[in-house]
Amino acid sequence: MNELGQPIGDALPGWTPRPRPPRTPMEGRFCRIEPLDPGRHAPDLYAAYAEDAEGRMWTYMAHGPFASAAELEAWMRSTCLGDDPLVHAIVDAKTGRAVGAASFMRIEPAPGVIEVGSITYPPRLQRTAAATETMYLMMRRVFDELGYRRYEWKCDTCNAPSRAAAARLGFTFEGIFRQATVYKGRNRDTAWFSILDGDWPALKAAFEGWLDPANFDGEGRQRRSLGTFVDAARAA
Repeated sequence: MNELGQPIGDALPGWTPRPRPPRTPMEGRFCRIEPLDPGRHAPDLYAAYAEDAEGRMWTYMAHGPFASAAELEAWMRSTCLGDDPLVHAIVDAKTGRAVGAASFMRIEPAPGVIEVGSITYPPRLQRTAAATETMYLMMRRVFDELGYRRYEWKCDTCNAPSRAAAARLGFTFEGIFRQATVYKGRNRDTAWFSILDGDWPALKAAFEGWLDPANFDGEGRQRRSLGTFVDAARAA
């Protein structure tokens, strides 16, 4: 309450605007996340994207598909080299080749809000440890390194796989913005999800438990799902 007896939000003593994400790599056991370099990453990414012969990964993206590596590289040079969105290539730790991409976007240092988006996971990256580790590394940068308060995930409400991924990764569903935008000549209602800084310690423990080598058998298969770690961490 203020001096007039009106309800107001919690005070944030000492709060200052957060730094913008740096253009430095994020290193993991399964992958390396590094700022996009069109000349270096486009050929590998085009080869990975081409494995999605039906183009399913582009249905809910505002861009793509691309007819050639040259077209992809040209699009990257015209669209992906700014600071917001800050686009990253996901590089497989074993092969050294780029296998996907993800971005920090709608970056708001003053309130400490940032979104992860434009996530392109071709078949070779889907349902892999590297796919999950990518999201963990990006969250760790946002919360541990930069001190943001809120991390957002947004997707087309029709995109069931994306909504399921957000839930699996520990995001909380907040609601739907109806007729939020238009893309590829059609309406998009947008589902909003978030993780707050107060959620992060439990989720960080869950990710680190899941990523622990002891959680994988000799063939690289998980022993426990990420969901069980998330549920246990939240309960504790």
